[in-house]
Amino acid sequence: MTDVATPTRALFAGLQPQAPDPLLSLIKLYRDDPRAQKLDLGVGVYRDETGATPVFASIKAAEQILLETQDTKAYLGPEGDIGYLERLRPVVFGAGKGGDFFGVQTPGGTGALRMAAELAAAGTAGARIWMGAPSWPIHGPLFRKAGLTVETFRYFDPVTQRLCFEDMMDTLSKVEAGDLVLLHGACHNPTGADLSLSQWGEVTALLAARGAVPLIDLAYQGLGLGLDEDAAGLRMTVEACPTVLVAYSCDKNFGLYRERTGALYVRAAGYQDVAASNILQLARCAWSMPPDHGAAAVRIVLESEGLTAQWRAELETMRLRLNAMRVALAEADPRLEPLRDQFGLFGLLPLSPAQVEAMRRDHAVYMVGSGRINIAGFTPATVQPFVQALDACLKGDA
Repeated sequence: MTDVATPTRALFAGLQPQAPDPLLSLIKLYRDDPRAQKLDLGVGVYRDETGATPVFASIKAAEQILLETQDTKAYLGPEGDIGYLERLRPVVFGAGKGGDFFGVQTPGGTGALRMAAELAAAGTAGARIWMGAPSWPIHGPLFRKAGLTVETFRYFDPVTQRLCFEDMMDTLSKVEAGDLVLLHGACHNPTGADLSLSQWGEVTALLAARGAVPLIDLAYQGLGLGLDEDAAGLRMTVEACPTVLVAYSCDKNFGLYRERTGALYVRAAGYQDVAASNILQLARCAWSMPPDHGAAAVRIVLESEGLTAQWRAELETMRLRLNAMRVALAEADPRLEPLRDQFGLFGLLPLSPAQVEAMRRDHAVYMVGSGRINIAGFTPATVQPFVQALDACLKGDA
């Protein structure tokens, strides 16, 4: 009779408990709150004045065309929908531009960021990436898990509500050739504070001179100043720097959140062919073939002049609503005046975690623990109650 060996090692013995994602926890708290006047400023999705996150009419029309004409559900290649990548290219880079970038479809902008990070790590073990603080909370962990070494520079001061440009430039003067530098293309998450074009020019000149590689995360194009205006900094950088990576998301500006529709565009000076082959191998090992539906809908929209015009109009409506809410908040309370000159979905208020908790507990105002608020969570009717709650909280009367 054969003896059964006593187990000496459990497969998952090395796992450490992980804290619940604070945003997911916030969603549940909000859902379970019975108060009628509760206000959700947490989750980073666009909402209209009814509180809904609608499907674009242009996307609905494209989906109908797809329903009637799609003749197969066979796999796409690892590049994804080539027509989608080509039609999206002028939206990102400008008409007739970006043809020297290799493109691959990704599951959302997050997939594009992960692919960019893995490509960099494959090219240089332990490659460094510099990113501003604060930034989207997933940026740092994502880069580290891909094998990058993360360094930070001071980007924004919540107390003064000002971009720390001198600090940023001082730190970036230390970057070395081959280092990645993460730049938010527009509508900075979580602060809403964007570089001016002149500042973009200074950053671009510095990175080009030092041989650093920009990784531009463009997740909110069209929600700030406009489609072309929101890509102006990116296009300036593309003109100046020989190697550039662009992580793009259609989740917000096409309303395709759950479809996870993104793209990675890479220009690798002197290494284009080998970079492209590595991107395809990394994609094959990560998700094999990308999902089709969202990219196909975007392609159909961008193939049609009529649907493109309709999409642009819908996007402009979103942009104007966000800007109107910023103006309303600024005019309702002088302490919120900086929101007027910021862009996109988010603002970052100088609130402590205890004050954020008081806003939730005593006033049913839900926001991320950092003080980030989603501007699209407001309506004209909720601005004044929010200001009153904020005033009570800051006075310690909450």
